[in-house]
Amino acid sequence: MQPAAEDMHSPRLSIHRLSRTETDADGEFASDVRRGLSAARKHLPPKYFYDQLGSQLFDAICLLPEYYLTRAEDEILARHASEMVAAIGGERITLLELGSGSAVKTRLIIEALLKRQADLLYIPVDISASALETSARVLLQSFPTLRIAAYASDYDGALARVRESVEEGDRLLALFLGSNIGNFERDEAQRFLRDLRKRVLRANDALLLGADLKKDARALEAAYDDALGVTAAFNLNVLARINREFDADFDLRAFKHVAFYHEAQGRIEIYIESRRAQLVQIRALKMSVAFKEGERTHTENSHKYSVAELSNIASLANFKCAHTWLDEAGRFSSNLFIATDAEGS
Repeated sequence: MQPAAEDMHSPRLSIHRLSRTETDADGEFASDVRRGLSAARKHLPPKYFYDQLGSQLFDAICLLPEYYLTRAEDEILARHASEMVAAIGGERITLLELGSGSAVKTRLIIEALLKRQADLLYIPVDISASALETSARVLLQSFPTLRIAAYASDYDGALARVRESVEEGDRLLALFLGSNIGNFERDEAQRFLRDLRKRVLRANDALLLGADLKKDARALEAAYDDALGVTAAFNLNVLARINREFDADFDLRAFKHVAFYHEAQGRIEIYIESRRAQLVQIRALKMSVAFKEGERTHTENSHKYSVAELSNIASLANFKCAHTWLDEAGRFSSNLFIATDAEGS
């Protein structure tokens, strides 16, 4: 695949834009809006949360007192980053991150790696090109011996390309932080990790997987429905994005954010609920969408795991779980998976 015309290249930074970013009627976002809002059970993929405003709102969520996940993972990385890096072995490591966002937590791993090697190649992957560019420039100012090869892409597109940026002979450490694995259905999570192992990671390469743990429903629900309403604004922003990009007339005041813990499924479920019966026009897509009062559009799941489940998913995806670190309160886990020799099929 040839680089897109809008790719960015400089001596220490390259950004490869693989995602289809069209906002016209032929774009991927348009197709998903058509499909999701015409389904019997309406749904929208969570990757569309992350336009520029959505990314900023998510950064704000990470600062909320109810959203313990970021603080818990920060605590683990601050205490154990050097130990994690040492456990991987190898003379040189290239760092890959899936869903990098603002890359704030990643700094701890970068610092630990640069204490053991003179320079570092960092390969962040994120759906938002603007978030990648912003975070990359901050990191490059902080770390003079860092180089960045970024991919603006969804995960599937990135897995097909990122290996070409890894330098020959380097061991690869992949980061999947923030409990992003929880956004997959459980069988999808296993398939995704197997795909990552088969397409990107070689034997003895490593994956550092952040995963939220099962706990009291009240703590979980508060984390996804904060008192200030920032998470609600983040969820409803997908409707505002449809308004902006497809000339729609969603009235955000006519919808509300809903989040609850489904204990039997071990997951938080997130919806946008219509407050009243209404008809929404999406003019650029030539769509009229009817909503009943109380009708919900599913936007995200966030699955929670036990430590035993994480060890099992590692084995099924052709990894061995070398170590699991928990925060002091035992709310969150960081799991070091080492790629085994057998890739499976």
